[in-house]
Amino acid sequence: MTDEQMVAGCLKQDPAAQKALYQAYARKMMSICMRYAPGREQAQDILQDGFVKVFQKMDHYRGDGPLGGWIARTMVNTALDQIRRNKPFEHSLDLTEAEHLHATDEQVFGSMGADELMALIQALPPGYRTVFNLFAIEGYQHKEIGEMLNISENTSKSQFMKARAYLRKLMPKETVDLHGH
Repeated sequence: MTDEQMVAGCLKQDPAAQKALYQAYARKMMSICMRYAPGREQAQDILQDGFVKVFQKMDHYRGDGPLGGWIARTMVNTALDQIRRNKPFEHSLDLTEAEHLHATDEQVFGSMGADELMALIQALPPGYRTVFNLFAIEGYQHKEIGEMLNISENTSKSQFMKARAYLRKLMPKETVDLHGH
């Protein structure tokens, strides 16, 4: 089935089309859910909730971008809904200045295997993990992240800085020296 056929079938609530869509996208979407969840079980919950939303809101998909991108945004929003309910940002400090990802950080993260990086990201506390994903991986700005999570822009910056510092501590010893010190 093509994306168009799956969308048309899902709009008619055709179980075969829903199953085909799920099978076509579940694996890729699970990797997104794993980045936001503390473990596989919670990621599977996000995945299931996300696909329920996809099927319920299929009429919102306008076809003006890739179907996979629309589904991925739905998964991220589902993960954020769950995170907002758990309020992982309540005990964070507000900082007025924040560093941004340095090229050396990107080189180190880029040289790691996907599984290795996923394990590190999952080890982050929920607030750090969420902001790190949204800023470093999804590409949102701190102002947008603040609006998405109902936190200040400075809290987003603070969470990102703390996430980076935390990741440095978790990284294998041979890659810890990010700045040649």
